[in-house]
Amino acid sequence: MDGGDLVVPAETERLRFRRLTMDDVDALVELDSDPEVMRFLSGGVPTSLATVRDEQLPRLLAQYGRHPGLGRWAAHDRESGEFLGWFALDPSADGSEAELGYRLRRSAWGRGLATEGSRALVRYAFDTVGVRRVWAETMTVNERSRRVMAKAGLHYVRTFHLQWDEPILGTEHGEVEYEVVQERPAARRAR
Repeated sequence: MDGGDLVVPAETERLRFRRLTMDDVDALVELDSDPEVMRFLSGGVPTSLATVRDEQLPRLLAQYGRHPGLGRWAAHDRESGEFLGWFALDPSADGSEAELGYRLRRSAWGRGLATEGSRALVRYAFDTVGVRRVWAETMTVNERSRRVMAKAGLHYVRTFHLQWDEPILGTEHGEVEYEVVQERPAARRAR
């Protein structure tokens, strides 16, 4: 399989993944319009249609060609086909690392879907794509996301503070970074 053939895992027990397309604009705008979904990202402020259509989605679609096997994917319920949100392995500049991300509709919360999708992507990042490190970050106060990171096998690295032009509630507590680093094959065999 050459790098251009790499695609995200087709599915997990309850999720089906696919590449994003320009046809996803409305679903992405709807997702980002929920104040609770955006609470720890923008303080609940929605992302505009123009921003999704003209900036975010074109940038994400271009990533597929630059970093085969990495990027952002729509997540659907395997049974109903309903759009639930997205999962990401956003590539570092050289593609050797990936930032794990996820954003799900509130109707998908509390069902273990973020953990299920994140675990699948971490395995995929190491076993198929061959990255050396998967990392994620969130606000310190975002306990739900921190639990997902830990359940997906990532470990706390640090707390850090960023300067924001318009800080949202909780930024005073900082951001946290979690990671998992691929063991060298020799280290795995030695166990």
